[in-house]
Amino acid sequence: MRIGYPCINRTIGCRSDRTFRLKSYSEELLMETVQNNLDCLWKILEFNVRHNLLFFRITSDLVPFASHPICRFNWQAYFNSKFRRIGTFIKANSIRISMHPDQFTLINSIDNSIFERSLSELVYHAEVLDSMGLDSSAKIQIHVGGVYGDKKESMERFVKRVERIPQAVARRLVVENDDRNYTLRDCIDLSNETELPVLFDVFHHEVNNLGETLGEAFSMFYRTWKPRDGIPMVDYSSPRLEGRKGSHAESIDMKRLGRFLEETRNYDFDLMLEIKDKEKSALKAVESVRRDGRFQRIIIARQDSTPFKVI
Repeated sequence: MRIGYPCINRTIGCRSDRTFRLKSYSEELLMETVQNNLDCLWKILEFNVRHNLLFFRITSDLVPFASHPICRFNWQAYFNSKFRRIGTFIKANSIRISMHPDQFTLINSIDNSIFERSLSELVYHAEVLDSMGLDSSAKIQIHVGGVYGDKKESMERFVKRVERIPQAVARRLVVENDDRNYTLRDCIDLSNETELPVLFDVFHHEVNNLGETLGEAFSMFYRTWKPRDGIPMVDYSSPRLEGRKGSHAESIDMKRLGRFLEETRNYDFDLMLEIKDKEKSALKAVESVRRDGRFQRIIIARQDSTPFKVI
C-alpha cells in the first residue's frame, strides 16, 4: 500500500502546474514554463520520498496547451533528459504515478469533435508517462462522461469510443465511478466490455450507489485489475459536513480513515487522498498506518532494494 495526494504540494514553495493564457502563447514561454514545472515536480517527488508518500498524481498542466493545435513544439524531445531523469527517480524509489484529465475530457460525448479533442488530451497524458519510461501501472483515470438523455446509449458509445483509442493510450486508462451519473456497477459493466480496470472512489460510492456495502464494492472492482495494471488504485476523501453533498473536507478525518482501513484490511491497494490540504493530510495518514502490514511491505521493499537517492 502506497499513500499519496494529487498534484500540488503546499509546503515546498513551488508549483508544477504553472500555465499562461492562450493569447500569450510562444515557444519561448512554453519552454520556460515547462522547465519550471519539471523542476518543481522533481522537488515534490523528493519531498514525497523523504516522507514515504509514494503515490502521486501528476498535474495535467505539466505541459500547458500540449494537446492544443497551437502547440507544434516537440517538447518530448527537447525535455527528454529531464523526463527520463524524473522517471528513473520514480522507478528507483517505487513511486506509483497517476494522472487525471479535467472534466472536459469526455470519451462518450455526443459531439464527435469533443471526443477528438478528448482523445488528443489522453494522448498527451500518455506521452508524459511514456516520456518518463513508466510501465502500464502508471494510470490515467477518466470518468464515463455524460448521460445525454439516454444512459444505455451513452454507455454503448463509451465502449465504441474506447475501441478507437490507440493501445499505447488505452493500456493506461482506468475508469472511475462518479457521484452523479455512473455508479460502481455501471463501471464494472463497462469494464467487462472494454477490459479497463475500475478505479474505486470511496466517497463517490457513498453518494451514488446501488446499495453495495464497502466489502461488496471492493470484491467487485478489485477483480478488474490485471497484473500488468499494478495493484488497484483507490481514491479516498473525507466529506465536508457543510455545503453541497459530495464536497471534500479541508482536512482528513483520521477516525473515519481508520475505520475504512480496518474494513478493507484483506485488500492491498494504493490510496490517493483527495483532501484539500494535500500533503498535510497525507502525512497524518502515513503516520497513522505505520503498523499496517500493507504499508510496511512497500516501505521495506523500497529500503531494501532501491533506497532514496538523488539521481
